[in-house]
Amino acid sequence: MGIARILLAIAVVLVGGGGVVTATSVEDEDERFALPTVIASPPRVTVSYQPGPGAAPVTPTSSVGVRATDGELREVTLTPAGGAPLRATLSPDRRSATVAGPLDYATDYTWSGVAADSDGKTVPVAGGFETVRPAKQVRGTLNLRDGRTVGIAAPIQLQFNGHVEDRAAVERALEVKTSVPTEGAWGWLRDEGGGSRVHWRPKQYWTPGTEVVVSAKLFGVDYGGGAWGASDVSSTIAVGRAQITKADVHSHQLVVLRDGAQVASYPASYGLDSDPDRNTRSGIHVITEKFTDKRMRSERYDYDVMEKWAVRMSNNGEFIHANPATTGVQGSSNVSHGCVNLSTEDAKAYYDSAMYGDPVEVTGSGVNLSARDGDIWVWTLDWPQWKSMSALD
Repeated sequence: MGIARILLAIAVVLVGGGGVVTATSVEDEDERFALPTVIASPPRVTVSYQPGPGAAPVTPTSSVGVRATDGELREVTLTPAGGAPLRATLSPDRRSATVAGPLDYATDYTWSGVAADSDGKTVPVAGGFETVRPAKQVRGTLNLRDGRTVGIAAPIQLQFNGHVEDRAAVERALEVKTSVPTEGAWGWLRDEGGGSRVHWRPKQYWTPGTEVVVSAKLFGVDYGGGAWGASDVSSTIAVGRAQITKADVHSHQLVVLRDGAQVASYPASYGLDSDPDRNTRSGIHVITEKFTDKRMRSERYDYDVMEKWAVRMSNNGEFIHANPATTGVQGSSNVSHGCVNLSTEDAKAYYDSAMYGDPVEVTGSGVNLSARDGDIWVWTLDWPQWKSMSALD
């Protein structure tokens, strides 16, 4: 019976050490015995996931990660189907792991790694999720390149290469930061150029010297109708000097003000007063392009000419340009087809002074600039009207 007592003592020690013991009875005559069976306790650590098992496809900008309870994580990776593993960043306490940076659309991702409890017992990090699969990815393009200097009436334009159905979702992803406090708002114009478009303009002209940072975090934004944002875009621009061109059609002069002081006054001929289709439109125009030579054609009025020093002020065909053919009446009468005619010398001087975004304030004609006259008519609306074009108001 001495051996049996020893075995019983071993069994007691094993139970005290955290195992589970079972043993057969001791036979009295032969003192035969059975060795105890020890069953190890399971690991205490558990692992949870974001998104969880069975979750719907997530956006590629979603927060994804792994969390360990009653233990810690060791190396954790997230692997896209057919791609290289992405190493997750562990928190200081090693209880969570996250993957920085956007994921890809239409991709299956798989977690791998290990979690361990304080006794070193481990469980695998496993499972996965998928990202949304857009029917179409729509790209947005800003009109102002990074580092550009613009005039005080320059709007910020974001043109999309497809239709945006959920405009509020897109507008929430847009941001304009200014070095000088500036009140402004986004407004949606009718689709043009193959897709939707949204402009931002300040309530009043920009303050000269303002630095403007535009951010459009569009990647991962659901545009509605199966369309999603293709990529983020951003730009940093500067507002230059304040040059305003005053164009009173009855004065037959084109007056240039810079930083509040008059710097030039050029004899001019505006659109023919008697023909509404040839009137130079009243309203705030914005300089957008400059050409040393510009071909101008009209089947209706039967002309095809090359003009020098042409500065575009709207997309309806209105330019400020040289026209030697009207030099004799410049400063005294209006005979053009809607453009502002100057002498070659004056047109060159104006061309040299003009910058993208400069306002040209035309007054006195019988026809007003409107949405039908091109893509930059944002200054024809008063502030309440412009704000009403936001998808968030």
